[in-house]
Amino acid sequence: MRAPLALLLAAALAAGCQPKPSTGWSGYAEGDYVYVASPVAGTLKSLSVQAGQQVAAGAPLFTLDANPEQAAHAEAQARLRAAQAQADDAAKGRRTEETAVIRAQLAQAREQAARAETEWRRQQALVAQDFVSQSRLDDATTARAQARDRVAELQASLQVAMLPARIDQRAGAVAQVDAAREAQRQQAWREQQTRQSAPAAGEVSDTFWRAGEYVPAGQPVVALLPPAARKARFYVPEAELGGIAIGQAVNLHCDGCGAPIAARISRIATQPEYTPPVIYSNTQRAKLVFLVEALPVDTAGAVKLHPGQPLDVRPAVAKPSPGA
Repeated sequence: MRAPLALLLAAALAAGCQPKPSTGWSGYAEGDYVYVASPVAGTLKSLSVQAGQQVAAGAPLFTLDANPEQAAHAEAQARLRAAQAQADDAAKGRRTEETAVIRAQLAQAREQAARAETEWRRQQALVAQDFVSQSRLDDATTARAQARDRVAELQASLQVAMLPARIDQRAGAVAQVDAAREAQRQQAWREQQTRQSAPAAGEVSDTFWRAGEYVPAGQPVVALLPPAARKARFYVPEAELGGIAIGQAVNLHCDGCGAPIAARISRIATQPEYTPPVIYSNTQRAKLVFLVEALPVDTAGAVKLHPGQPLDVRPAVAKPSPGA
């Protein structure tokens, strides 16, 4: 009789050491809000939504006074046109009127050079006949050389006038155009940022400014709560942590929600913490717990969750396969 009794006691002790299957955990609904702000400052001109309103992705939310940005955009466009004009000018020679003046001067210089050549030949002949002194020929030679130099000078001036600016100057002008174009694009972007739209569909949770108020850059004006941003947060005792995994199915129960909301565990905290002082259960006894998050599997279930709402989370029971 002692042996069977010892076996029974051993079996009872072994059964008592096994962890009990979890019947559920306490938690609450949470939301990852999308705070819509403008990167530029300005007076709030219009607010197109109000708290509690459902908006579609791309729906207008608010508009800031765009007059300063529009003026800056117009200035940037003017600077771009000026830089482009300077770059175009650097790629050309002088104007036709300017080259015409040089051509006329060149024609006069050639005529003067022709007269100087004739005079030099005449003086050369007279010196050979001893009619004039050598000094007269020397003066004619000097005048002939000066006339030729003047023709060469004006020919070079005409060639330079027909050339574009030096390559370095043209490169600098092109760089100025690129800089002005980027400044214009930046101002266009800033003007566009005075009008903000919903980045995703969702519920307008709150608005923080009213029309006519000055909104600093980066300050949220509207808070959105997309359905996909609603989730459940609950705490699992350390002893039950080994029984859960990422992707595991759970059911969320809340007051007035009707049927359980199907969800899947999306996050398990890597570090433990102590049981929060406020927990929506009187039966919670564990001191060391891990934060776990679960996302609803569909939008219909997600919209039933309201941030701060108490939840009971239970493991989903797998349905038996047919024929089992």
